[in-house]
Amino acid sequence: MTAQEPRTYDPPRRRTVTVDGARVACWESGPRGAEPVLLLHGYPADHRSWRHQVPPLSARHRVVTPDLLGWGASDRPLHLSFDYGTEVARLGRLLDALELDSVNLAGHDYGGFLALGFAQRHPARVRRLGILNSRAQATFTRRWYAAFSLLGLLGRTPALRRPALRLPYAPLHRRALAPLVRAGHLEPRVLDGYVDWMSTPEGRRWLLHYFADYRPELRRGLRDIACPTAVVWGRADPYLSPAIATELAGTVPGADLTLLDGAGHWVMDERPDAVTAALGRLLERTTSIE
Repeated sequence: MTAQEPRTYDPPRRRTVTVDGARVACWESGPRGAEPVLLLHGYPADHRSWRHQVPPLSARHRVVTPDLLGWGASDRPLHLSFDYGTEVARLGRLLDALELDSVNLAGHDYGGFLALGFAQRHPARVRRLGILNSRAQATFTRRWYAAFSLLGLLGRTPALRRPALRLPYAPLHRRALAPLVRAGHLEPRVLDGYVDWMSTPEGRRWLLHYFADYRPELRRGLRDIACPTAVVWGRADPYLSPAIATELAGTVPGADLTLLDGAGHWVMDERPDAVTAALGRLLERTTSIE
């Protein structure tokens, strides 16, 4: 292959596993026997949020990108709980279903929130940890804290739930992500996959069910994280302050911090090469877990 020839990549292999009796859609790339990397998407995205990072990372690793329960092509079960503790424990059951004892774990947004809690509670299963623009150990800026708190109130209050089911969630989310589309960072078809399901009664019902349990913080225990850690952040994030990143990287022993100019919350879309490079550096660090 010459330097001028673009590299071609095999398409991801789709598989479905069962977790807590529900279907979880996953996509796998790279050599099946290679060291595993699990990438967790955030809200309201799905596995395609990692579409720029998967091909280069899969050159040397088995890269798995699930749609977490409730999102993308996975089931949206109303009978299951989505409180934080259950979601972290469910991540362990997802690893079991994938037959993975331990993984390199990276997460964006809510995926980073889950990844951090999982690394704290199950350190023997996390080889290396990456956190990207996540509420992590802190929370949202004031405006967005109020917005998400309101959604939680609507989901928890029976008297409010019926009118809340009529709200235009898909158009609201589409409007919030429109600047990414206009800037050429997000393909319209990917945005459709992120939000169109919210137009259905079943989708709106699940979204409120999810937010009814959306809570805690993880500041305690950061100093106990022993695995190599990378914190990657877009400096212009309107939802989650870069102060979260500097505190996280300053408290987790040996954590590397990458702050990216010209990027906001959707850092994998806005600065894809820089994010891939930061994750690549993380994967080169020595870990004690085999």
